[in-house]
Amino acid sequence: MVIAKKYVLAKHFEGEPKVSDLAIVDEELPVLKEEEYLIQAEFLSVDPYMRVYTQRYPVGITMIGRQIGKIIASKNKDYPVGKRVVANVGWRTHTIIDPNSKEHFGQPPYVLPDFGTLPASLGLGVLGRPGNTAYFGLVEICQPKAGETLVVSGAAGAVGSHVGQIGKILGLRVIGIAGSDAKCKWLKEELGFDHAINYKTQDITAALEKAAPHKVDCYFDNVGGEISNIVMNQMNNFGRVSVCGSISSYNAQSDALPKCSVVQKMVVTLQLRIEGFIVSRWDHRLMEGIEQNYQWVKEEKLKYRETVTEGFENTFEAFAGMLQGKNSGKAIVKV
Repeated sequence: MVIAKKYVLAKHFEGEPKVSDLAIVDEELPVLKEEEYLIQAEFLSVDPYMRVYTQRYPVGITMIGRQIGKIIASKNKDYPVGKRVVANVGWRTHTIIDPNSKEHFGQPPYVLPDFGTLPASLGLGVLGRPGNTAYFGLVEICQPKAGETLVVSGAAGAVGSHVGQIGKILGLRVIGIAGSDAKCKWLKEELGFDHAINYKTQDITAALEKAAPHKVDCYFDNVGGEISNIVMNQMNNFGRVSVCGSISSYNAQSDALPKCSVVQKMVVTLQLRIEGFIVSRWDHRLMEGIEQNYQWVKEEKLKYRETVTEGFENTFEAFAGMLQGKNSGKAIVKV
């Protein structure tokens, strides 16, 4: 008999998530049926989208999220014991998976590729969903050309730090916007960004004018709000904006969203193309993104950083800290 521990949504988040919004409960798992297999969680992902996506589901669900789990029992020859899988099964320690089920919150589990000497946890970051978000969100939507200027907001996060590095690989001038001097230093000195702006201490408008004298061609938007309006005001004609997220408003109540400048005038005047996306659009090309990012990592063109929290019982702490910008790179929990 296997007893799984899981986080259950006890109350929908209001404002900043509180530890009392979730509860850890035990669940006794049944005996495996044919074609099923059992995984034990090794790493859990905590990501900004979880803050808003939970509103779509009723109270009582297992807290959503991806994990890397090792197969510890199996009645399916395609999923042998010892393999690792990436599964969208939420914050739980043990899970029985039926590969024929459709209840995977949008993406079926898949066997984690062999990353050689690299840590398996990268399957939740640079070699997983965030990596594909950066790759497809920049390349497919912004369609950047060598010599252009790219601005990335939320630039020290899992996706933003990756986007900026791809920009450098493709020959772009890259400017990152982040929330501390330490993060800005990391972006410039280790990841190769041309400029980094601390939005908490600098005048973003003045700093961006100095960093991008020929204005901005591509903007990868992770934060929304006034920062995005400032950037779009300094774009060139026919600039492209890839909208990945709006973390500046995730903790706001729906009836008290932050006010920001009107954008339509600049969109029309500069003839900007703005497109939002969800990376599942390219799930049919999942391995293409992973393999390209893996190649760049092996060639040392793409660096990564993980902010690791130890212990399943500390998952909420990791989640809340990520929403407050305490992480650099990918935030994960080592179960």
